[in-house]
Amino acid sequence: MSSLKPSLPQGTRDFGPATVRKRNYIFQTIRSVFELYGFQPLETPALEQLDTLMGKYGEEGDKLIFKILNNGLGDPKNIDRSRKAFEKALEGKNDKDLTERALRYDLTIPFARYVAMNHGQLTYPFKRYQMQPVWRADRPQKGRYREFYQCDADVVGTNSLVCETEIILMINDAFKALGIRDYSIKINHRAILSGLAEIIGAGEHEGSLFVAIDKLDKIG
Repeated sequence: MSSLKPSLPQGTRDFGPATVRKRNYIFQTIRSVFELYGFQPLETPALEQLDTLMGKYGEEGDKLIFKILNNGLGDPKNIDRSRKAFEKALEGKNDKDLTERALRYDLTIPFARYVAMNHGQLTYPFKRYQMQPVWRADRPQKGRYREFYQCDADVVGTNSLVCETEIILMINDAFKALGIRDYSIKINHRAILSGLAEIIGAGEHEGSLFVAIDKLDKIG
């Protein structure tokens, strides 16, 4: 018999019955509030085309995308093609002979892809919510995992600020339904950040500036 003990991949967790029941209660409570506001449920595949994800999260985010090796890489018939693909990967280049798919990094880009593919069949404004796991090829640390759930609610097809107000009210109602009282909601506006970047002469580097601001609470 093997002496190896069963183990989990680093950065992942099992969830026992008690935890799953609590999570299901939280999810159902949130769903009920979202649907009162007219948001519809959506699910997208765990896998996306790599081209769909790459270039959407900045250089740092792209490095954390979990790429999936193509089938048949170990086939002796494909050994030359596989070797060249791995050589390109070592140079930091993506090669379709090596990988064409990846695990979703978040729920936003898959939602944008869904809207693009179903544009003619949707009624606008289209309001959707989504609660599914996502994956990050991150170095596991305390409180950070490679697999975790995200909860998104978005509206597309309108420029009305009423939708933004509605989402804030919806979050407030969801927290109230869960018995959460001590919280704050922070509001961001991309145009204001871009204006700040322009004023300080960092317009060409606003992406890096935004990343620095985003990490301010963590790094000080």
